[in-house]
Amino acid sequence: MNLKETDLPGIGKKFVVGTRSGENLTIIIHNDGRRELYHSEQDNPDENLSMVTLNEDEAKYVSAIIGGATYKPTALENIEVALGDLIIEWYKLEPKFKAIGKTIGELQIRQRSRATIIAVIERSHTKHINPGPELMLTADATVVVLGERLHQLQVRQILLNGD
Repeated sequence: MNLKETDLPGIGKKFVVGTRSGENLTIIIHNDGRRELYHSEQDNPDENLSMVTLNEDEAKYVSAIIGGATYKPTALENIEVALGDLIIEWYKLEPKFKAIGKTIGELQIRQRSRATIIAVIERSHTKHINPGPELMLTADATVVVLGERLHQLQVRQILLNGD
């Protein structure tokens, strides 16, 4: 995520938030309290996909919802989703991970942990759904894994140690 802040003399302030998904959220806060929200793609920021205008009270309420003040989801360790005994975990391959530069097949993740890699999302946002054993793991990719808690611990060790 990146943030750009710009003063708009006589109008207010403009904030542009670039998201990991490749979209921009532009928020203009007018001196009179109005908020305008614009949604666009980062590749084409001048073409708005949608626009919403909120008054000050509406903006405060929406920010409370987004910020988690009105509803806090059940926090599960490492952003996991519980499916009975199965959980889905997301592992970001930081530069220290020894699995970087190795293929899923070389690591034998399924055979060694009984967990399954269901997706790999590259830093460039390229998605590999149900990747095969030939997919090489790269730095800053996110590996999405399905398995039981013990299996997840084994996957983490495999990704960290690369063996």
